[in-house]
Amino acid sequence: QVQLVESGGGLVQAGGSLSLSCATSGRTFSWYIMGWFRQAPGKERELVAAITSGGSTNYADSVKGRFTVSRDNAKNTVYLQMHSLKPEDTAVYYCAARLLTKNDYDYWGQGTQVTVSS
Repeated sequence: QVQLVESGGGLVQAGGSLSLSCATSGRTFSWYIMGWFRQAPGKERELVAAITSGGSTNYADSVKGRFTVSRDNAKNTVYLQMHSLKPEDTAVYYCAARLLTKNDYDYWGQGTQVTVSS
């Protein structure tokens, strides 16, 4: 089992920045690919960014150049830095973990609300 706890959400004006953190516990952090997802009201959950234990990353087109995902394997924590935020970035953000050998994310945090006002 892996436990995930997000923090850092909040309210910000368009053009502003926020940083999210996701602290993990329970299993060897480096075994897992970590992802950040978001879900806006009435929309499907989407993958925003992901990072392997070695630091390889991928991003949704909608956030490329604005968001940066990183991880600290010594602290068992993954981060999402968000800049140039837009109202359409408003959503509940979740961190999730999956083993390298799996396609699906098995472990999820409780989510943190990010609201971007225009």
